[in-house]
Amino acid sequence: MSSFDLQGFFESTAGQITSAALILILFAAILFLGKDKKPDTRALVLSAVFVALAVALNQVKLFHMPQGGSVTAFSMLPIVLCGYFLGVRRGLMAGMCIGIIDLIFGPYVIHPLQLLLDYPLAFGALALGAVFREKKGGLYLSYIIGVFCRYVCCAMSGIIFFGEYAPEGFNAVTWSLWYNLTFMGAECIITLAILFVPVVHKNIYMLKSQLL
Repeated sequence: MSSFDLQGFFESTAGQITSAALILILFAAILFLGKDKKPDTRALVLSAVFVALAVALNQVKLFHMPQGGSVTAFSMLPIVLCGYFLGVRRGLMAGMCIGIIDLIFGPYVIHPLQLLLDYPLAFGALALGAVFREKKGGLYLSYIIGVFCRYVCCAMSGIIFFGEYAPEGFNAVTWSLWYNLTFMGAECIITLAILFVPVVHKNIYMLKSQLL
């Protein structure tokens, strides 16, 4: 399928229905991902809340980059928290839901690999830092590593598919690394500043202990 066909497909009704079906499948997986394979409605509800929160916060653009990407009002944090509270697998599924929702409302697809890197994998990667959630400083590690994993996905997409947009003085690698660092790094710093506020991290830790 050509890039034009891909873009047209995801802009079409059939493409949006397919995307919606994938979201439902991911939520079904979240429901049954427990070790005993029994439905966990609490995990499903919490994941849905985090997904909805991430979608809402993603609409609040503090700064929009000229070639895509933006500094948002903490929109990466809900998926990190989903992984922090519910584990990597459920956080990964919730993050992939965000990526597909983003694909529904603003698709820009030129290649199947670029689609994966910029949408489900990039957002799902935000939950990967949760492997350290039980470590000392697990909340901060979960966020920093999750954002870094998303950064890697987006940087790879930029290097492979958007190197032609690099300005004079940059090549595909250095431009993608720098461009993606500017907005993701800015949001990461702003969010960490909030997380380090004592009352914020205290309440997050308390909520985590109540959910376990």
